[in-house]
Amino acid sequence: MELTGLDAALRDATGLLVDLDGTLVDSEPLHRRAYRDYFAGRGWDVPDDVVRQFAGRRAVEVFPVLDGPWAGEDPEALTAGVLDVLARATDRPEAVAGAAELLAACARTGVPVCVVTSARLSWALPALDLLGVPPGSLRLVTAEDCTHGKPDPEPFRRGAQALGLAPAGLVALEDSPAGIASARAAGVGLVLGVRTTQPDDVLRAAGADVTSADLTALAAAVEAR
Repeated sequence: MELTGLDAALRDATGLLVDLDGTLVDSEPLHRRAYRDYFAGRGWDVPDDVVRQFAGRRAVEVFPVLDGPWAGEDPEALTAGVLDVLARATDRPEAVAGAAELLAACARTGVPVCVVTSARLSWALPALDLLGVPPGSLRLVTAEDCTHGKPDPEPFRRGAQALGLAPAGLVALEDSPAGIASARAAGVGLVLGVRTTQPDDVLRAAGADVTSADLTALAAAVEAR
């Protein structure tokens, strides 16, 4: 199903836990380019399917477990190199369709929201500014807040704690298998997969209950609560 039954699920939901990159902002192409440019600058030829394995996860946790020419190097230094390339990029991400409307609808209808991201605060705040998010209108869990990143359940558990709500009553929005696995392991009641970076079958195999091309239908469902 596309979004069949989502209206009913939202009527019972106590709040939303929302991923940032690839879910609220279409930034994954920028991240992949930063990885490719950094690797090229090191003289490394890294296949695109390997680069995609960083999606939705903290690079500092991926480098030590993923085979590549970086074997034996400091993951913190590698991550800093990629972030430096990203910081110097002139392109900026665009909002996923319906993202700004969803956050505005949540604010109007009193639906609590926590953004749960693998990104650092220095990236998350400007990205949220693109959506016109007023300061203090939502909670935020970033890479600095967690000992373990996605797919570990810690990020979404901390998101639920930030809202002061039980995970089982919440809805998670994610675009990556790692994020979906994190939400599932945290006990989130319903997981919506957003098809910005992965096809329907991949999201469902990871554990998504429903999927959608963007956030337009979800924003309308929240507005109708």
